[in-house]
Amino acid sequence: MKIRAAVLREMHRPLPYAQSRPFSLETVDLDGPGDQELLIRVHAAGLCHSDLSTVNGDRPRSMPMVLGHEAAGVVLECGSQVTDLAPGDHVVMVFAPRCGRCGPCIEGRPGLCEPGQQANAAGTLLGGHFRLHQNGERIYHHIGVSAFAECAVVHRGSVVKVPAHLPFEQAALFGCAVLTGVGAVVNTAKVPPGARVAVIGLGGVGLNAILGATLAGASDIIAIDVHPSKLALAKSLGATQTYDAASPSLIAEVKEATQGGVDFAFEMAGATAALETAYRITRRGGTTVTASLPHPDARWPMPPTNLVAEERTLKGSYIGSCVAARDVPRFIQLFEQGRLPVTALLSERLSLDEINEGFDRLASGQTVRQIISLI
Repeated sequence: MKIRAAVLREMHRPLPYAQSRPFSLETVDLDGPGDQELLIRVHAAGLCHSDLSTVNGDRPRSMPMVLGHEAAGVVLECGSQVTDLAPGDHVVMVFAPRCGRCGPCIEGRPGLCEPGQQANAAGTLLGGHFRLHQNGERIYHHIGVSAFAECAVVHRGSVVKVPAHLPFEQAALFGCAVLTGVGAVVNTAKVPPGARVAVIGLGGVGLNAILGATLAGASDIIAIDVHPSKLALAKSLGATQTYDAASPSLIAEVKEATQGGVDFAFEMAGATAALETAYRITRRGGTTVTASLPHPDARWPMPPTNLVAEERTLKGSYIGSCVAARDVPRFIQLFEQGRLPVTALLSERLSLDEINEGFDRLASGQTVRQIISLI
């Protein structure tokens, strides 16, 4: 079938993207679903920093590619081996496909699925298939989803069924931002009630970590960013204290306010300087968690003696250590109970034609979560 899609043909186009136009709106061919795949009509897709990291070259990938990995839509067609979903079902697409058979999947850690990681790195669907092309040219898939398009073919392991009454622009958030941010707090770190928490970097994922800390019952929730508007939003979502990330005395201020540092510090800014700050404001015996993905060449000289002598924990968190089939439904339930007010994070709604301008706003750091409506 023919679909309209935003195609990225080269990385490293200069800002502003409204002028350099890294995305071109093109008609491409989308093959039908294979045996274990689904054809999805995409209704809403979020603009995430992981997409921007491909546009600016921080996360190099094969080109040309259709980006977009945080999305929701409706099933149009099921492959012959997909028996638990049907046309008309509403689904959220998740960027970490799960095979269900490898070691991490068997251990209950499908976010670390080995075949899924290999497929994402290769720009294919799980199983190694390509379903996008144009005039005989292969177009690569973006981490199993490629949602900046009218329709997408995805593997069954990349979707979770959601309630049909949930608006698509809200449902899309549960495919990445909510899983990564809330999951880092409740799954990776397992923050207990009464803990002191700090979050550095208040994009969509960082603000979801603020929501997760509130949900977990943290007593002190410290929000750190350079944008006053984001600090104000964090305050409205449960942050008890806010700090300017650019302050030269930031570390000293936080350590003084928390009597030596926080129990859990979450780095969500995508920069090694932010990770170092998060580590330095963590107390003796505390835990530092990072869920961001800076450039692969980025390095940080961590002091190992300090790690040992103070019994620190430094952890990575990928997709919030979530089991999507379990956590998407439970996080949606908490949202519907009013305990995860994720709609407060929706910044702008835009059309597919406005995608380059949307990435300008994302690159500026002034926005939280923009949603492309494809209906």
